[in-house]
Amino acid sequence: MPYHRHAWIEVDLGAVAHNTRTLKALTRPGTRFMAVVKADGYGHGAVDVARAAIAAGADRLGVATVDEAVSLREAGVGGPLHVLSEPPAEAAELLLRHDVVTTLATREFAVALSRAAMLAERPALYHLKIDTGMNRIGVCAEDAGDMAARLRDLPGLVMEGAFTHFATADVPGDWEFARQAERFDRAIEDIRTEWARPPLVHAANSAATILHPETHHDMVRCGIAVYGLHPERSTYGAVDLRPAMSVKARVSFVKRIGLGEGVSYGFTWHAGGPTTIATLPLGYADGVHRVLSNTMAVLIGGRRCRQVGRVCMDQLMVEVLDGEVRQGDEAVLVGSQGGETITLDDMAGLAGTINYEIACGFALRLSRRHI
Repeated sequence: MPYHRHAWIEVDLGAVAHNTRTLKALTRPGTRFMAVVKADGYGHGAVDVARAAIAAGADRLGVATVDEAVSLREAGVGGPLHVLSEPPAEAAELLLRHDVVTTLATREFAVALSRAAMLAERPALYHLKIDTGMNRIGVCAEDAGDMAARLRDLPGLVMEGAFTHFATADVPGDWEFARQAERFDRAIEDIRTEWARPPLVHAANSAATILHPETHHDMVRCGIAVYGLHPERSTYGAVDLRPAMSVKARVSFVKRIGLGEGVSYGFTWHAGGPTTIATLPLGYADGVHRVLSNTMAVLIGGRRCRQVGRVCMDQLMVEVLDGEVRQGDEAVLVGSQGGETITLDDMAGLAGTINYEIACGFALRLSRRHI
């Protein structure tokens, strides 16, 4: 396909495959593996990532919204596909039409899903979301058994699984994590007492998959780690992950400026002497947070160069102190060049956020090249 802009994301699908195999190898044989591809594959491209993950052994895919699920189906992605939040009641028919497994947490949605299943004359698979303490969505752990019994009476519904989500799985030794895991185990026992154990019990996110094998149950759900990014520093060294995303641009303009001259809006930076300024054609509308102004680095010619002046909506400037730089030279904002590397974690640390947010942000406008 043609590229009309000298700024882009490169996604290494070989890294996605490697990470999927590596994470799956941490589980017992027979444990199913869900690759989470919500938010357009955390900015990496949901369709291509989904196919790479499935080819590498992922058993299922997870998304956040019905629209994300439908997009995958329309792109020809098959296999079990889960929406990991309870959708609006009016989406029930669409879920059934596209063979999507849904999350269920309220009686109201259960009734709508049952009605849609009866009209479609096909069963609606759901996973009961159990809130064990994160207080985001889900039926309270203490009420899970009673909820399961009530859902059993609604025609057309089939409980395929039950799950929870950990808030602090990435914090070693955290007592609240242990409390969530204990609450979940009790809730599953309550469901078993009232009915039967769900076929698929799952709780482990990326951090728990890496650090807490006791929480693997029947399936693990990995998101950020599939993309080669660590959920927290606590998982560094525990598993061999390969970052899949690089962010690159070509120098669009080169200029020499003199001592004391300012760069960009507000002149927050002035040259300490004659120097060379290279302009890159991407900015905060492309996911380069404005808060990174005058703090981040860019690789040009295999050298680490300081970004200077305020990051603009569509452009940013870099001071090139050593060596020559020409229009069209490749610059790397995330990734490697020569012997230097800049990671999403580096950028997230400077921005005071997490690698998840930085990765998703780059997909706002930049085209992707899957390699």
